[in-house]
Amino acid sequence: MGEKNSSKSSESDHSHCCFKPFISPNPLTTFNPVPRYPKIDKTAFISPFSSVIGDVTIRNNVYVAPNVSIRADEGTPFYIGSNTNLQDGVILHGLVNKKISVDGKGYSIFIGNKVSIAHGALVHGPCFIGDKVIVFFNSIVYNAIVGKGVFISYNAVVTNGVKIPPNRFVPPGANIDSQEKADALGPVPTDKKELARAVQRVNQEFPASYHLLLGENRCSCGLAYDEH
Repeated sequence: MGEKNSSKSSESDHSHCCFKPFISPNPLTTFNPVPRYPKIDKTAFISPFSSVIGDVTIRNNVYVAPNVSIRADEGTPFYIGSNTNLQDGVILHGLVNKKISVDGKGYSIFIGNKVSIAHGALVHGPCFIGDKVIVFFNSIVYNAIVGKGVFISYNAVVTNGVKIPPNRFVPPGANIDSQEKADALGPVPTDKKELARAVQRVNQEFPASYHLLLGENRCSCGLAYDEH
């Protein structure tokens, strides 16, 4: 009888448990003296155990998986476009006062629409990632401009101010640290294009599905933020 009651109590506690992401403004520093709050579209989903800090704009149907760090407390602001997914363990951070210009506005990190940043990848500003790019497992993109439709394979590094033209393929483990290397990259193979599309299809279903799954248990243990 005691074990049965204990089981029921455990199930009841679990059903009312609130697993929360950490969502807050940036801390006040000499280089960022004004608190800026994340702006998160209500259709986006920020998973439990992830953090969104500072001047970060997250557009509609973005999926942020568990254990993602989006930290605009140094380099700022960040922009994450519609239908983009940031998978488990992804880190976004930027250098102070280092920006790229998009439509006349400076960003530490600008990520376009339908981008997939896969498990364990690091995107560090100043950085621009165009629409429909995929950054695969454990890759690093830092101080770079990545054109639309680029496929960055696992364990690759893209850095040193390079500009990768649209629809180019960065091979596994490649170190693209000069413009000469970037310009020499070949087109994305057909099978990789299909892989990128498949990753997008899967992850675009997650925001609505997770909202439905967690319902009211989706909340923030940080401070207030702007939700649109």
